[in-house]
Amino acid sequence: MMNGDDIYAPAFVKGVFDRCSDRYIGFSYACSFGFTERWRRQCVAAMPDPGTATPTGYDLMAGTGEVWPHLLERFPGIGRIVAVDISSGMHRLAMARLHAHRAHRIDFVEDDVLASDLKDESADFVVSTFGLKTFDPAQHARLAALIARVLKPGGSFSMIEASDPKGWWLRPLYLFHLRVVLPLIERLFLRGAHDFAMLGIYSAKFGNAAGMADLLRAQGLEVEYRRYFFGCATGVVGTKPRPA
Repeated sequence: MMNGDDIYAPAFVKGVFDRCSDRYIGFSYACSFGFTERWRRQCVAAMPDPGTATPTGYDLMAGTGEVWPHLLERFPGIGRIVAVDISSGMHRLAMARLHAHRAHRIDFVEDDVLASDLKDESADFVVSTFGLKTFDPAQHARLAALIARVLKPGGSFSMIEASDPKGWWLRPLYLFHLRVVLPLIERLFLRGAHDFAMLGIYSAKFGNAAGMADLLRAQGLEVEYRRYFFGCATGVVGTKPRPA
């Protein structure tokens, strides 16, 4: 592993997720005891209705596209989901194992989200599930500016991330799970190159989404900060105001 903030360098993040992509879905589901799937559904349910019959939008840090079924269930008229992710391995898995029959409604952009050339006011919605942890605070500020820029007036967003449940009496068990159990599972059963254990490191360093909420408000967006399951996940939801 690189030291210091290098774990947030785009090339490092891409390498982590390319290498663990083949086993990512099963690992994340099992090690979260199924909560990741529940939280994705709650993330979509919390997103304000963008107010159009055929919305189009972005799934940022899209990974394997596990949020797409929830989006299409809630908004069956979705015209297009543009999935942006730095990992080609995650996209291959998404289309080969999960979403081949939805391919006509999904475009994929393989790129660092913060370097991607997404058009101004091009999205009715923006969603992101479990990608915030791979950015440092400066990158979060750039992401907040990007979301404000690409949303249409009246457009909505919802994001969620595994978080540190400070103040919860079971927090020591949660941290033990991240710092000890995940690396042990990887070492004993996955023989990985520290890649799955990195997910726990990213989560522990992330803290919670309160800082992201402040950054989005600073961009002029209407924002609500949310906690899920005693703060084991946190998120932000809101809208881009329409002109007065």
